[in-house]
Amino acid sequence: MQYRTLGASGLLVSPVCLGTMTFGTPVSEADSIRLVHEAIDMGVNFIDTANVYEGYRRVLGSPGGVAEEIVGKALCDRRDKMILGTKVGAPIGPGPQDRGLSAVHILRELDRSLRRLQTDVIDLYIIHWPDKHVPIETTLSALDIAVRQGKIRYFGVSNHSAWQLSEMLWAAERQGWPRAVSSQIPFSLLRREFQHDLPFCAQHSIGVTPYQVLQGGLLTGKYRRGQPPPRDSRAAEKPDWILRTDDAMFGRLEAVEVLALEAGVPISRYSLAWTLTQPAMVSLVVGVKRIEQLQDAVAAAGVDLPTEHREKLDAICPPPWRQANPVRG
Repeated sequence: MQYRTLGASGLLVSPVCLGTMTFGTPVSEADSIRLVHEAIDMGVNFIDTANVYEGYRRVLGSPGGVAEEIVGKALCDRRDKMILGTKVGAPIGPGPQDRGLSAVHILRELDRSLRRLQTDVIDLYIIHWPDKHVPIETTLSALDIAVRQGKIRYFGVSNHSAWQLSEMLWAAERQGWPRAVSSQIPFSLLRREFQHDLPFCAQHSIGVTPYQVLQGGLLTGKYRRGQPPPRDSRAAEKPDWILRTDDAMFGRLEAVEVLALEAGVPISRYSLAWTLTQPAMVSLVVGVKRIEQLQDAVAAAGVDLPTEHREKLDAICPPPWRQANPVRG
């Protein structure tokens, strides 16, 4: 396992991070714990969860906590084997203090997460979504309190753009508060909206830990044109969690699979390997239901993509438009 440094934290993490959004349903508690233990045995030392995760039962505002409780049980005698990350900020109920990035919500939910995770400290505490109703100074001040109390070691962000990160870094530098060390964004060959934010993260030592890297299974080869989705697939179990599968999508998937065959690897490994070559990429958050899926993801870290494939992939799955430099072209 070739470990990578997580931003400016100095933490060394595996290139694959075990995602836990499926823990509870469809992955049972016993199977989830087994996955965590087998991941550790494989050398995976990074796990990602959130206070709202409870498997496919999760809806906006549901109380969550299920995945954290399972992770806590799985790590009760293996805590030192994992860099533990969890999140705060998404709605967990109907009350006015049940969401967002206020100091009240962050510090209250932090204590609840610590109890569920059966730990004294969280290695990476992640603010789940931006909160336009709370000044960033308020959020950073609360995270500073948590660091000083020894309840978190570092903090990261999720679903934040480069300009939002820039504001946070500026405020942290002015006040002497902790700075974000990681950014978790939706990113894959099929979803590249954050492509032009990656060089900013690399420049400012913010490690990127993307999610949806296999786009709900679309980049695994399990979906075929003209065929119904497999019974145990995301499209069958939670169809609103994947992108629309139309003719244009199947055209892209088939073209990527041709290149994967040229490289001699399955499309899943090929897609993950491409993602790991992008600027600032540190660890891919991969949600799995079976250990074979995790083994496949770990194997992707050792895949070398042919240089000439990069331009071909940009043609198949174009990055977002970027205005040309009028001076340098």
